[in-house]
Amino acid sequence: MHQTRSSSLFLLSSTTIKSKSSSSDMAFHRRSTSLPSRPQVSETEVELELQSLEASISSSNSISTMCDCLRTLANIYDGLEEIICLPTNQVCSSQQRRNILDGEMEGSLELLDLCGAMQEIFVEMKAIIQELQVAPRKGDVAAAQAKIQSYTHLAKKARNHFKKATKKAPADCRMVMLLAKAREVSASLLESTLHLVSKQIEMPKQSLVSKAFHKKKAVVCKEEQLSELECSIGDLESGAGYLFRKLVQSRVSLLNILSS
Repeated sequence: MHQTRSSSLFLLSSTTIKSKSSSSDMAFHRRSTSLPSRPQVSETEVELELQSLEASISSSNSISTMCDCLRTLANIYDGLEEIICLPTNQVCSSQQRRNILDGEMEGSLELLDLCGAMQEIFVEMKAIIQELQVAPRKGDVAAAQAKIQSYTHLAKKARNHFKKATKKAPADCRMVMLLAKAREVSASLLESTLHLVSKQIEMPKQSLVSKAFHKKKAVVCKEEQLSELECSIGDLESGAGYLFRKLVQSRVSLLNILSS
């Protein structure tokens, strides 16, 4: 039995945290590439996979599902890479096509920046969670409260990264349309993930906190819940990093077309 600690000020959201997997990038990579090998993917298949992923994102209420969505998205980018590398897509046959690819390069750079920023946010959130696990053991209520406020502020600041609208692709290039759709889904996934993660730790109303102090019955957040949350955010960090590298690979392939 764990003894109740009166110094724990933080609330864990009612949203279930189901992910207990390792946060190591290698583990994320293994899970992402463990699917059976498939034949050459078609544009229609990629489009359907994006639609299915979009539906999963909109209906998800758990971090573990978001981790699964990141893995699925990375696999979709593998399919997009195959499409980009098709001989029919390797030639920049007109100035109009070059302009379209230039526009996609610009849009992909914005997504790359967003993905990198989110990876850094997850790193900072994980560090705060680690510090939150230490504060109750020391009986440091003020430190715990400060860390909760830091977590909330960080989540709020991170939302500013999503204010830019995703660029739409011209309708006359199927490959670029798919890349633009993938960017749109990627931004939606990262934003939904941030929203879900930001709700995991909440500050009780001040009146309740004061009353809890008076009666020495503050709200308790079990250390194992925080440890689980740390692991989940670590998995998201690895997923964002893995997606970042897929985006870099996609940009390199587009650049090769423009350079041909």
